[in-house]
Amino acid sequence: MYGQNGTIKGKILDKQSELPLIGANVELLGAKISKGVITDFDGYFTLTDVPVGRKTIRVSYIGYETSTIPDIEVSTGKDVDVTVALTESYGSLDEIIITSSTNKIKSLNKFSAVSARQFGVKEVARYAGGRNDVARLVSNFAGVASPDDSRNDIVVRGNSPTGLLWRVEGIPIPSPNHFSALGTTGSPVSALNPNLLKNSDFITSAFPAEYGNAIGGVFDLGFRNGNKDEYEYSFQVGAFTGLEATAEGPLNRKNNGSFLVAARYSLIGLIGGAGTSDTPNYSDVSFNINLGKSKLGTFSLFGIMGTSSIDLIGEDFDEDDLFSAEDENSYVSSNIGVLGAKHLLSIGEKSYLKTVIAGASNSSDFEEDRIIDLATDNERIIRFAENNNEETRLTFSTLFNTKINNKFTLRTGLLLENFSADLDRKQRDEQEDLNGDGDPDLVTIRSINGSYNVFQPYIQTKYRLTEKLTLNTGIHTMYSDLNKQFVVEPRASMSYRIHPKHTINLGYGLHHQNIATPLLFLNEEVNGVITNPNENLDFVRSQHYVLGYDVKIAPSWRAKIETYYQKIDNAAIDGSPSSYSSLTEGADFTFSSDNTDLVSSGTGENIGLELTLEKSFSKGYHALITSSFFESTYKGSDGIERSTPFNGGHIFNFLAGKEFKFGENKKNIFSIDARFVTSGGNRFTPVNLEASQNAGYEVLQDDLAFSEQYEDYLRLDLKFAVTLNSNKKKTSHKFYVDFQNLTNRDNVFVRRYNRSTSSVEQINQIGFFPDFGYRFQF
Repeated sequence: MYGQNGTIKGKILDKQSELPLIGANVELLGAKISKGVITDFDGYFTLTDVPVGRKTIRVSYIGYETSTIPDIEVSTGKDVDVTVALTESYGSLDEIIITSSTNKIKSLNKFSAVSARQFGVKEVARYAGGRNDVARLVSNFAGVASPDDSRNDIVVRGNSPTGLLWRVEGIPIPSPNHFSALGTTGSPVSALNPNLLKNSDFITSAFPAEYGNAIGGVFDLGFRNGNKDEYEYSFQVGAFTGLEATAEGPLNRKNNGSFLVAARYSLIGLIGGAGTSDTPNYSDVSFNINLGKSKLGTFSLFGIMGTSSIDLIGEDFDEDDLFSAEDENSYVSSNIGVLGAKHLLSIGEKSYLKTVIAGASNSSDFEEDRIIDLATDNERIIRFAENNNEETRLTFSTLFNTKINNKFTLRTGLLLENFSADLDRKQRDEQEDLNGDGDPDLVTIRSINGSYNVFQPYIQTKYRLTEKLTLNTGIHTMYSDLNKQFVVEPRASMSYRIHPKHTINLGYGLHHQNIATPLLFLNEEVNGVITNPNENLDFVRSQHYVLGYDVKIAPSWRAKIETYYQKIDNAAIDGSPSSYSSLTEGADFTFSSDNTDLVSSGTGENIGLELTLEKSFSKGYHALITSSFFESTYKGSDGIERSTPFNGGHIFNFLAGKEFKFGENKKNIFSIDARFVTSGGNRFTPVNLEASQNAGYEVLQDDLAFSEQYEDYLRLDLKFAVTLNSNKKKTSHKFYVDFQNLTNRDNVFVRRYNRSTSSVEQINQIGFFPDFGYRFQF
């Protein structure tokens, strides 16, 4: 069977109850020989002996809208797993069936009607320039910017990257990246292995009520289950992904249990392309163990563990190095760990209870030695900075979902989080020499060991008022025992299908978020006593207004236009007049360290228009075109309206790919994928050269904060890949080469003051770089 063909398997669910549909009909379309199967008691199906290539299935069930799922990539190396959720028809239909098709412009979350879309693991691996990083994938979506080759920060509609909420299996997690720093959400390298992910959601505005403590966006990820029927393995090597091995298979076959585990180790340090001449090392392990269905429900365990380190040595400094300096020796390390247990219990035929208990930890250590009087007889080394941070989270999440009837669905839940922080930071930078030893003093900026709790109950509903009109409503609440603040957040969205091919969407949401931890726990000494003056700051508050229009312009083509307005207040700003605001933080490894008199009086605004044109794979090609036009502004305590550093103004993405079949039975595939992106450069504050020369360190012109803009970011990537499917065995091979920044464009990384030359110098981002890889599945 596996000599020339593959297998499509999966599960069919009721979209409202999210419980399995027994006896649903699954058909393979376009095959020479008609194929069809019926789902079993647990909603599972298996289509065997499926010809290799892109396939389409149709799923039908009496009284439900039929769904067509295209672009299923079948190979001989691995079974394809899909999950399909069907919507019950509005009326009582026994014979009439309404047909719909999968629309990735829409989200998996049934309570979301605006500013959301889903993506799958195939998209992560398909697009050029993506480095197998889910964060870099979503930067191609409308409203998302990431004009930095060295970091994968996600800037959503002009918001700081710190406004993003990362979730895995329903629980919030810290930044899932290697080399991440406290309070940030991005870094140079992702610790998320996309080969473990199932189709997931990315939401940019007016989130459903189950999401809280975020104002910029939601990245809602889930792990797929392993193959419940047979063992499968894969081996992969790539310039950015490194060495990788994956194993999956059945665990307790009787109850449909399975395991899935993957491990990776870096190679980028051996071949370059990391933006530094020093060697970065990183590795990670991820897993999902489904113990199978029992009388007590379904239990599973999941986790992510990652570690990373790099030594940035001054004598190895290169003038194009993005992260080091010739008179510094820096030692960087970080760790991330997430471990969770999930329980799913069906209650009757229309309800379920899902509970997750998890622990998460992220730590980052940074030590810097400064070489004084470099290359002279008086050369000496002093410890210049120490930064040791560890934050742990204990999380309990539970939700109850019930389908009242085919028109009304209700979900209610509670999220409890305990945050513990052990934070220490010392630095000499910008400090005085009070002890008279000739060097700036090593001053404690932050030192705390404490904890606090955040409570987030919510309720949300989905109600089909008519066959064409659907209303989502919800209330999210949040309380922190640190600042003693309790907030109530109404959420609402509406979808109106004015025509089978035309839909209008509206959305509103009130959202709050904690001030970032590095700002919240800054220390100040008052009369010899160390205090934390910022810990009582209010939540930042954000109101989202969204209007969208979605149209199916051809069988494989969809278009979407969306306009939005976001009003922000209660941002942290200085107590005395200045240009500072917490809304400008988060796109680097560090936060401001001298703002110990913050007050919750800052404001901001984001307004924009977004366009998406997408063609799902058909006739051998696919395409995605997105564009965004926006303005992002804020006000500090001086009352002057300024651009945020993320106010690039415009973004344009064009992605396309073509596949060619070749070989015996046309089972092998040669593919070409291209990506072109251009966007407005980030805003920056000019250096005060004279003041910097006098001080010996960089001094910025704060009265001109973010008044200048880097040149437009522009990049072209081109990827070639060959997939070879075996004629005799259940194996497949894939080879690819990805030419990143094909034109060798000099995109600006930063303009910064160089202590050695006493001048302002420009550092450019990574130039042309060929990524490559090989994947073997068996």
